[in-house]
Amino acid sequence: MNKIYLGLGTNIGDKENNLKKTVSEFYKNKDFFNIKISSVYETRPYGEIEQENFLNAVLYLETNYTPEEIFIYTKNLEKKIGRKKRKIWGPREIDIDILLFNNSVYNSDKITIPHKDLLNRDFVLVPLLEINKNIMHPVEKKEIKKVLSEITDRYIIKKIKTVLN
Repeated sequence: MNKIYLGLGTNIGDKENNLKKTVSEFYKNKDFFNIKISSVYETRPYGEIEQENFLNAVLYLETNYTPEEIFIYTKNLEKKIGRKKRKIWGPREIDIDILLFNNSVYNSDKITIPHKDLLNRDFVLVPLLEINKNIMHPVEKKEIKKVLSEITDRYIIKKIKTVLN
């Protein structure tokens, strides 16, 4: 069984509902097991900063899906939730990123695992640690809590009181 961590982000429309609908789809899928969801965080935009703040969370699941299959599933789910094609780093109804897949390194023309910006984003690292306090980065061979203590750019504004599961 593959252990997968996904980053969820939204900054268009009913952001809280976008996350709830996304998480609900994972729970409905009988191919996903042991689902865990982090707290939700309001965050400043990363990259293109002239846009609305985001709501971000991390979702953990176990599945027999391959990296390619989970990538296809998440891209189809983004469309189902209502994501429209816009410029890179721009606003989005929902964004689902594969952060970690087992303790593996995987590269294709579509996917890089672990996610290439994982170590620069407190809005991913903090929720990852909520789910697994001992998680390691498979390339850097560093504990995520150590990485978090070393980064200087902070994007989290506050934790949001909402329940996604």
